[in-house]
Amino acid sequence: MTEAPIISARGLRKVYRAGEVDVHALRGLDLDISRGEFVSIIGPSGSGKSTLFHILGGLTPPTAGSLTVAGYDLLKISEAERTKLRKTTVGFVFQKYNLLPTLTARDNILIARDIAGKPVEFDGDFNALLDLLGIRSRLAHKPRALSGGEQQRVAIARALVNHPAILLADEPTGNLDTENSTAVLGLLSDLNRRLGQTILMITHNAEAAAYAHRIISMRDGRIVPSE
Repeated sequence: MTEAPIISARGLRKVYRAGEVDVHALRGLDLDISRGEFVSIIGPSGSGKSTLFHILGGLTPPTAGSLTVAGYDLLKISEAERTKLRKTTVGFVFQKYNLLPTLTARDNILIARDIAGKPVEFDGDFNALLDLLGIRSRLAHKPRALSGGEQQRVAIARALVNHPAILLADEPTGNLDTENSTAVLGLLSDLNRRLGQTILMITHNAEAAAYAHRIISMRDGRIVPSE
């Protein structure tokens, strides 16, 4: 029996109101992502990829269509359920690391446990993940003492500390130099290969997108068919 996709969208639409004008950010998008896939979504500014990211992560609701994410029906769930999705089921990595400057790397990671109402400690095999990310020796340092690459690794650890089913990464190498970009992309690939982590990465960079199993191109709120 074939396993259902962890993300499945049909006819997905998102319309924003800008003054007297309707802005159609997504225009009837169909998408399936299997558990354990590493997928890149690429497209120019205004293509709808960031809107899709926010909808898949439960940050904003779609206007129409059907969408299930890890068993959640995102057109029917309550705001409380949407919040639960963000806390426990989806991990987020952003271009700007969004670390709290007054906290150590350790506390920046564990704050996600606190927000989710879980014991504020590393559990299970998380120390092995910290080793994979190469930051276990940097946990006592505050963000200002970390390089850009180290800060992004801390942000990835924070996104994974609650063992989410899906990792959403929005331009995760946008603030990094070439060396650190390559290292972070390699880490995402390792997380997918070694741990089976489902990853959806938004990027405008074709070289970054190539680290994924599958590349989806978007334009004008639609997926561009593969040639």
